[in-house]
Amino acid sequence: MGQGHGWQGTVLKLMGAKDFEFTVTGAEDVSSEYRRLHLTDGGMLAATGVHPTMWVRLWFDNSGKPHQRAYTLVDPDPKAGTFSLEFALHEGVASDWARAAKAGNTIEATVQGTGFQRPRPEPSHVFAMADPASLPALNSLLEELGSAPATVWFEGELDGLPFRGSSADVRTVPRHGLVDAVRADLPDLLKGTENPYVWIACDTLTTRTLSAYVRKELAVAKDRMHALGYWRAT
Repeated sequence: MGQGHGWQGTVLKLMGAKDFEFTVTGAEDVSSEYRRLHLTDGGMLAATGVHPTMWVRLWFDNSGKPHQRAYTLVDPDPKAGTFSLEFALHEGVASDWARAAKAGNTIEATVQGTGFQRPRPEPSHVFAMADPASLPALNSLLEELGSAPATVWFEGELDGLPFRGSSADVRTVPRHGLVDAVRADLPDLLKGTENPYVWIACDTLTTRTLSAYVRKELAVAKDRMHALGYWRAT
């Protein structure tokens, strides 16, 4: 396994990555643009363990070339060796695969680079910025840090999506409106927060912009925030 992953796969292997094969056991359309797949883990969870916001790299064939995308595990069950993955559908080989996936289909995956550092002291308030692509990770984060109040800026519509943060203050914003919304709201919210935790998981450009803003202009300490670009706009 992993022989067809090209130079990316070779680099990941050198960095200690582990390869597994997942098998689809079922699928459900949450909405016309959001699909959930159920899979068996090929022994992964027993080998790696589980942590909040844990993600894996799936490998897709893109006209004969390897293409990898990262997805967060949903409801992982180490004893059963099962989990689900959720796909915000758009154009691309990953979405095409997810649309067509059915029981018995397999896909190769690599685990490397994932981790979760719980903030200490515990957050007195969580501030999260996300979109449909990072919704599974957002759900996992809010479940893990559920004792703290949370404010969420979500780029896009949440209606019909499996959002699990029912107690959070959710502020939905239109596409390309996330940066302006956060700039307008976050400074005042931070003023009354002793131990904030800022979590940013959007497209790469938006994530970089917000991360720099929070660090440099709002002076949030590095250990009180986490930022990861979940996809790249084309």
